[in-house]
Amino acid sequence: MTNERVTEADVDDLVARVAEATVAYINGDMRRYIALIKHADDYTLMPPTGGPPRRGHDSSDAAVEATAQFFQGGEVTLEVVETYASGDLAVLVAIEHQHGEVGNYPEQDWSLRVTLVFRREGSAWRLVPRPARSAGR
Repeated sequence: MTNERVTEADVDDLVARVAEATVAYINGDMRRYIALIKHADDYTLMPPTGGPPRRGHDSSDAAVEATAQFFQGGEVTLEVVETYASGDLAVLVAIEHQHGEVGNYPEQDWSLRVTLVFRREGSAWRLVPRPARSAGR
């Protein structure tokens, strides 16, 4: 933990990085996504398609390549609904307005409601949980 207070500039920078990372993800540019978003060792994903929560982030070459093949291209705009910051935590509540080709599905809307919780570790922000839900539900 740091003793520095989270500033508005810190949160603005985090929002910009998340917006850029979201574009990289929908376009299958997983190396860029991983360069922008660091995941904590205790990262938890609540998949928007349901199923059990996933713990840990697999950034192995095989996992990165598989994800890159699954997300084939599209467009996304990040709509930040609210931000919160306290101590070494920053929270972004957002809607990822996404449209694109994912998996073997035809091009369609893939918009998600997301809550991204970041914990500052040293000078780096690490994504801790990422619950997501289809924006259409």
